[in-house]
Amino acid sequence: MMANTIHVVSKDVITFAQEIFGSSARLVAKGYTQTYGIDYTKTFALVAKINTVRVLLSLAANLDWPLQQFDVKNAFLHGELSEEVYMDLPPRCMVLEKQFTGNDPKERKALQNYLSREFEMKDLDLLQETGMSGCQPVNTPIEEGLKLCVKPNQVSTNKGRYQRLVGRLMYLAYTRPDLAYALSVVSQYMHNPGEQHMNAVMRILRYLKNAFGKEILFAKNVDHQSIEVYTDADWAGAVDNRRSTSGYFTFVGGNLVTWKSKKQNVVARSSAEAEFRGMALGLCEALWLRLLLQDLGCLSRQPIRLFCDNKVACDIAHNPVQHDRTKHVEVDRFFIKEKLDDKIVKLPKI
Repeated sequence: MMANTIHVVSKDVITFAQEIFGSSARLVAKGYTQTYGIDYTKTFALVAKINTVRVLLSLAANLDWPLQQFDVKNAFLHGELSEEVYMDLPPRCMVLEKQFTGNDPKERKALQNYLSREFEMKDLDLLQETGMSGCQPVNTPIEEGLKLCVKPNQVSTNKGRYQRLVGRLMYLAYTRPDLAYALSVVSQYMHNPGEQHMNAVMRILRYLKNAFGKEILFAKNVDHQSIEVYTDADWAGAVDNRRSTSGYFTFVGGNLVTWKSKKQNVVARSSAEAEFRGMALGLCEALWLRLLLQDLGCLSRQPIRLFCDNKVACDIAHNPVQHDRTKHVEVDRFFIKEKLDDKIVKLPKI
């Protein structure tokens, strides 16, 4: 090898996901054979968060901004290397001949028909793939009052299939906030799913059959210029460890941009504590949105509006007196109280 060169070996990997995708192959470099500082240094790839994209869409709707999307072809090939990198090819290779088409529906249909004649094709529709296209639809993604847990004698299910279904549904949740809570529940059992957990996943698919075509609308809302956050939490809802689940919805310009449903890290000793921790979680998201809007030059002078339906939790946020019974939440309390004193956030009454 010449000086100032790097040699990397490679292999071809064939993955099997026969239930959904069939089989696929890709060429990968054996990165684990490289040594830090010799073969590579620190690397970082900038990727836009989906939450940032939604904020941009909301601003465009409210400020009449034109939106245009660009794709840089072979973007990663435009970087300049200070050294030469060589990669060994695997013992066999494959030549792929592609046929390209534009956005014309007739051309796309003609291409689909052509490929169907030459190859075995599969329509990647989630309900069709899972055999749920003819299922009985339901009105909610999760059964009311359902408490999932890991039972000692639970009936096992196909772990790989469970993980793939939940993974695909989580990707779908990027544009479906109504799936957030149900997916936060079923995703807790990825390593040990049982029949009851698979039934909960199947119910989400049945809900999609009934709620097909739901979408997020970004509209102009001149009366909603501040950041708005709505928080809520249950209390000791998890059967396994009695932790609470909190969630929030945030709005920018009157449009829904971020949401989350997450089990809390510690056990709450009261419903007020659970709600208060949910408020702190939602406020953290709102403060990040505030910094983002400031960078974009679109920060409103109005304070963040934080909504919570628990009066005791709101009173704790305003009350400067610290009691022994609330010391275990003093970090979150002082965090919210500081933002209230700085007029960054306010708590409207519900």
